[in-house]
Amino acid sequence: MKASQGEFGYDCRRRKKVSNPRENKPYGSDTMWYRELAHRVDEALGFMAAAGLTLDHPIMTTTEFWTSHECLLLPYEQALTREDSTSGLYYDCSAHMVWVGERTRQLDGSHVEFLRGVANPLGIKMNVMQASDKMDPNELVKLIEILNPKNKPGRITVIVRMGAENLRVKLPHLIRAVRGAGQIVTWVSDPMHGNTIKAPCGLKTRSFDAIRNELRAFFDVHDQEGSYPGGVHLEMTGQNVTECVGGSRTITYNDLSSRYHTHCDPRLNASQSLELAFNIAERLRKRRLRSGNSLA
Repeated sequence: MKASQGEFGYDCRRRKKVSNPRENKPYGSDTMWYRELAHRVDEALGFMAAAGLTLDHPIMTTTEFWTSHECLLLPYEQALTREDSTSGLYYDCSAHMVWVGERTRQLDGSHVEFLRGVANPLGIKMNVMQASDKMDPNELVKLIEILNPKNKPGRITVIVRMGAENLRVKLPHLIRAVRGAGQIVTWVSDPMHGNTIKAPCGLKTRSFDAIRNELRAFFDVHDQEGSYPGGVHLEMTGQNVTECVGGSRTITYNDLSSRYHTHCDPRLNASQSLELAFNIAERLRKRRLRSGNSLA
């Protein structure tokens, strides 16, 4: 998919400034909410400092982390599979969580058979790049049944990466099918991979607006279906890179080459990541308010 020129403030070829829909937009309630949230974060940091939790404290220099990758090369995964001596269960020790995608989630495939026998948390990635793409909800139900026959909470995460418009069409059917089967899963949005485009300058990039729109669609669908948005997968960095276009600072196609440092996929920079975090926080706040009102 190739991006249209001039979409993010500049024409990549002629370097001519064009209209920007973000310009002349007055500050509204969203801006005030973001400022309030930032103020609360600042207050929390001040409290931590007063309590002696400074940047040189050991707890601030260590972190727990978890790894995940696609279960693709079975000889590799099998070589790293071990039996837990205390439980007798088998774990794929190549990662904490392994997942299957379009290439590996066939119901009668060897990858599904392998994952059926390990006790790791498992992910199922669902891609629909065009509205006409087929995705049988019943197939997802069968796959979950194979991988989690005891319906254990926390075992299955369904990761959707479809683009905003496709997600609004396809995701409701998947949610209804899984809920109808009584299956317990965690729904996670990956708004990055379904929104990769090629800029006129030839670099691979992603649109911040498209990423935000897919996240918005993800929350909207769960609100409509009465289900729960369980998580978000983002690719980001704290560095001031220019790899994804858009955002409040309006990175343009012309800006991409100035700080394009990725060796793989384009990442959100620090400013874009924070802006998206504020968007997510606002959606969660509104969801909690609705929940509180319904219980009142």
